[in-house]
Amino acid sequence: KKLTLLLKDLQHYSDAKLNEQPEEDAWSVLQIMQHLMKAEDGAVMYVKKKLSFDPELEKAGMMSNMRSIALNMSLSSPIKIQAPDGVSGEHLLTNLTFWDVAKQWKQQRNELETYLESLPAELYNLDVYKHPLTGKMTLSNMLSFFNKHMDRHISQIRRTLKKIDAVKQV
Repeated sequence: KKLTLLLKDLQHYSDAKLNEQPEEDAWSVLQIMQHLMKAEDGAVMYVKKKLSFDPELEKAGMMSNMRSIALNMSLSSPIKIQAPDGVSGEHLLTNLTFWDVAKQWKQQRNELETYLESLPAELYNLDVYKHPLTGKMTLSNMLSFFNKHMDRHISQIRRTLKKIDAVKQV
């Protein structure tokens, strides 16, 4: 839902504006979108790899939920968080088109939904996902992270559009 609304809003801006960086070391809107995609894709790749060798998984407990709460609280704070390697810096391309990024992200989300629906329900009570900063948590906690992470970066996208003085094309 959030992705659909974001894409619907951003489709009215030029590729040039969506590729514009507001400052030298700041990300463009399309780079922010790539960051979100890479973070989600990396999480899902981790889960797929982990489940591929039939591991012994721990039942999720209070600590798993505490890690999730701490992660989501940090994403809600104004404090800047350094993005892990692989989802920032030189890993974010420039001169992209909105429609290419949007198509790829929607496809990635559809694949995620299909994959998660294929998993047995009992996996949702186990520590299957490991966030690089906070550690082990459940698949539901992972999806909660995706949601809060997206909220944080939608705010960043709005600030970026304002800084570059982007105007919607009609």
